[in-house]
Amino acid sequence: MLLCLQNLCSPEEVTQLRQLAAESEYADGRKTAGWAAREVKRNEQVEAGPRIDTIRSLVRKALERNALFNSFAQPKSVTRMLVSRYTTGMEYGRHVDDALMGGRRADLSFTLFLSDPDTYQGGELVMEGVEGETEIKLAPGEAVIYPTASLHRVSEVTSGERLAVVGWVRSLVRRPDQREVLFDLDRVCRSLFEKSGKTEELDVLLKTKSNLLRQWAED
Repeated sequence: MLLCLQNLCSPEEVTQLRQLAAESEYADGRKTAGWAAREVKRNEQVEAGPRIDTIRSLVRKALERNALFNSFAQPKSVTRMLVSRYTTGMEYGRHVDDALMGGRRADLSFTLFLSDPDTYQGGELVMEGVEGETEIKLAPGEAVIYPTASLHRVSEVTSGERLAVVGWVRSLVRRPDQREVLFDLDRVCRSLFEKSGKTEELDVLLKTKSNLLRQWAED
């Protein structure tokens, strides 16, 4: 299951992130790829330098204030974050992200798009699933979050530049099916509250959600 987050970052934040990214020094993305992914990865990225901490702080704050992200991810921590850049001819072939990053489990991956989709051709994030492939190319400030275990790729950029912040999240709830149950319950609870306010039925659902989280969370 994947989720698109609209307006994760404001236009002003997108502008600031673009500026910080433009002032950063990029390295070959293959340097941090796993031994298999290195064979199909062609991009540039920023994971060190004087501006990356500011970029991470801005994006982390945007994630923390986003109710949909918190409901979907049940986040414990953001384990890693970097800036990713693809120019003409670059792509990232079919791969799966590392299960452990810096000695910590990665449960969810996210891509925060910074480039206007009209300014580059190609560069879609392509997710593989039992139902086939899903192509994702979002507006600046929008993000997609998906299970780290998913096979995916970034199609070749044929013109322009694709700029994004990518990161990985360790969840309090390890299993994706359990996170989905909690997410569904949270959406139903919020919808019922908007329609009818605080009711006895809502209290029972909230109790059930809390008890499931208590059983499944690894704090």
